[in-house]
Amino acid sequence: MSLLIAEEGPQPSLLIVDDEPENVRLLERILNRSGFTNITSTTDSTSVMEVHSRCKPDLVLLDLHMPGEDGFEVLARLEPFTTGAERLPVVIITGDGAPEVKRKALTLGAKDFISKPFDPAEVVLRIKNLLETRGLHLRLRRQNGELEKMVAARTRQLEETQVEMLERLAAAVEFRDDDTGDHTKRVGLLSARIAEALGLDAPTVELIRRAAPLHDIGKVGISDAILLKPGTLTPEERAVMQTHTTIGSKMLEKGGSELVRLCQRIARSHHERWDGSGYPDGISGQAIPLEARIVGVADFLDAVTHSRSYRGGWSLGEALETIRAATGSHFDPAVVKALLSLNWKPGPASMVA
Repeated sequence: MSLLIAEEGPQPSLLIVDDEPENVRLLERILNRSGFTNITSTTDSTSVMEVHSRCKPDLVLLDLHMPGEDGFEVLARLEPFTTGAERLPVVIITGDGAPEVKRKALTLGAKDFISKPFDPAEVVLRIKNLLETRGLHLRLRRQNGELEKMVAARTRQLEETQVEMLERLAAAVEFRDDDTGDHTKRVGLLSARIAEALGLDAPTVELIRRAAPLHDIGKVGISDAILLKPGTLTPEERAVMQTHTTIGSKMLEKGGSELVRLCQRIARSHHERWDGSGYPDGISGQAIPLEARIVGVADFLDAVTHSRSYRGGWSLGEALETIRAATGSHFDPAVVKALLSLNWKPGPASMVA
């Protein structure tokens, strides 16, 4: 049987650590004859980490009994590589076959032993077996990494599809009492700008921008007789209208993605009030999710500044003054402060610079 290594793929990198130059030269000759040509050697055990960083070995041949740092100390320093994801194999070179020595080396991460004097065939076979095992491990790790990427991409695609369907449903609901269907988009944009003004990070701002348009998705469960009623709702009708928060929450619960969970919190809590007088749960202050407090302000401002068939829209000044007056009762003071800090463009009230 030939002991020559396969020609496929790059040459494995081997590191020999032995304070005896004769042993180093002998191992190099044995390995060279068997086709191993990418070999780095050192007789200075204290330089192992620097050499390891430079040559990035696939396998280490390590003597145990050396001056300076012995093999056990070197093994301890190599532990992040021998026990981590790299699974770097270390073969101990020793003439000491005492069981306690082997147990200690194995405990510190050694994978095999080569006894002195060397048997060339045994040396090569042990090295080849360990390299093959490590190669299989690394290949499996790469494949798992690719599979994880594929699963993540597919999950994102499914989440995007789910959110797109919900957004279309929300838009369809909005068309029932908004001729343009743009209210939900405007609330999303304004909510994002408020979130930015509050200093939230960019990913969170984007999540809020995408989740806010679904705040009224529960209105799909409210009858036209109540949703489109031109006059004032009776107490009974108002109670039914308020159930759109719990309907929307129910529709979105058990969502697997962070975005859908955010949508659920907004749908349920965007009509809660800072003083606890809101609905459906009557929670107050910081207990109301921040994203719901943001959308509550954005939804109110956009709703009152745009006309409906049953009422006219307020001016921006009137709306902002009403919100300012309700700070600390209806609305979170910090969210109102962020809203008022925005630079408003001429035109629709929810358009900000």
